[in-house]
Amino acid sequence: MPQSTLFPHLAHRRIVLASQSPRRRELIAMLGLHVDCLARDVDESWPSSIEGPEVAEFVARKKALAYHDVLDADDVLVTGDTVVVLEGKVLEKPRSEQHAKDMLRALSGQTHTVASAVAVTTLASGTQSALDTCEVTFAPLSDAFIDLYVASGSPMDKAGAYGVQDWMGLVGVTHMKGSFYTVMGMPTHRLSELFLAL
Repeated sequence: MPQSTLFPHLAHRRIVLASQSPRRRELIAMLGLHVDCLARDVDESWPSSIEGPEVAEFVARKKALAYHDVLDADDVLVTGDTVVVLEGKVLEKPRSEQHAKDMLRALSGQTHTVASAVAVTTLASGTQSALDTCEVTFAPLSDAFIDLYVASGSPMDKAGAYGVQDWMGLVGVTHMKGSFYTVMGMPTHRLSELFLAL
């Protein structure tokens, strides 16, 4: 399928998105690119020497290694990862509803960092990656509000237990310093730079 005129050199290359995230697929589609989505279980752990926002880039590159075997010569693989960092502690996806509630109570009334990384891999050029961060401030959240949000199921597949694009973002986020799309999970401006560099 012909690709976006933003990236004419990708016109007849297959773009493979290694993600189950509908948000990442949607954001790449907004760049005018059709993607084939693949998903497999990948160990997303990281060594203790990697801290804070850098975790996202480490895991994005680790995912690229896990999918390397599916690439044909002209394919372009895109992997990504997002973490929320509060007072130096990395918050991933919640393990349970109670864990989600605990995360949201910790974020309530505080400013935290969202770090999203993207990696682009081809057989010819290997893996190139980029990291972007955004500072996000939450309003104070009542226990009743947190309980209602968690009961909706929305936070369970999201780093930090919230989605900026859903109603938690609409009513819970009071200030952002950085890219909205980074908080959604795909720093599209950094991805565009990586595509243009191919």
